[in-house]
Amino acid sequence: MAAYMIIIARVHDREAFVAGYGAAAAALIPRFGGEYLLRGPGAALLEGDFGEGASVVISKWPDRSAAQAFWDSPEYAEVKRLREGLADVQVILVDGPELGAAP
Repeated sequence: MAAYMIIIARVHDREAFVAGYGAAAAALIPRFGGEYLLRGPGAALLEGDFGEGASVVISKWPDRSAAQAFWDSPEYAEVKRLREGLADVQVILVDGPELGAAP
């Protein structure tokens, strides 16, 4: 079953974030079998207390273990350091059907 990583990030310095972390993560994700489905800034918060104006990123993975292997990898640990101080981030991982397929 496919897995989806959903990230909501309040980015404090978009230029530095995109140039450093964004570029490095984009280069690494395909190496672990992931692909971006959505990368977009300016989310509208409809309920809750985290997310107004945030960037939202959704990536698709072959399965949960592939996404977890990426998340736990030494390579991503290096990349993740590039966002320190540049964003507040929430990350969730959820299993789901292929998009477009019946649930």
